[in-house]
Amino acid sequence: MLKKPAEDWRAARRESARASVLTAAWGLVREEGLAALSLRELARRAGITTPTVYAYFESKNAILDAMFAQAAQAFVDLKHSLPVTDDPRHDLLADAQAFVTFCVTDVPRYQLLFQHSVPGFTPSAESYELAVGALETTRELLARNGVHDPRHLDIWTAVTVGLVGQQVSNDPGGDRWIGLVEDVTRMFLAQYAHGDTT
Repeated sequence: MLKKPAEDWRAARRESARASVLTAAWGLVREEGLAALSLRELARRAGITTPTVYAYFESKNAILDAMFAQAAQAFVDLKHSLPVTDDPRHDLLADAQAFVTFCVTDVPRYQLLFQHSVPGFTPSAESYELAVGALETTRELLARNGVHDPRHLDIWTAVTVGLVGQQVSNDPGGDRWIGLVEDVTRMFLAQYAHGDTT
């Protein structure tokens, strides 16, 4: 059965309103940090009343979950946008550099995706599945480089996220740890790239 035009209009209006709330939420956390996300301030920025926020999101955590999903999708899209060459080492380095840039250019997004920065918030299974998809892309890229042990995937993610954490905490706006990405990639592959490449 086809939807009536009025139903289509209402659904489009609801989605537009939800998008406006999320845009306001990102603006707020990028200016003030994740801890500053309050429904009252969010409503003010979105030009609506606080109770109206609840018409679109059942809770603050629901807003955070939608933001997490947007951030995870942006990360997946970034990883899929990177060119695949016949040089897997080059591709791993490009992936690592893109990851670090993705994180340091939007610290609240990085904190939401890769740290537990908001007490009491855990992403929904649906939102988290997007992040798992990005991790699977990394696993495949490591396999192309002869790295197959799941422990080594954990080491790779710990090292790359660690570089971001150091950069964000100790040299915001600089490039001290960003400049180490190539060295770290080379060291990692020298230590762990001993399996068959795919």
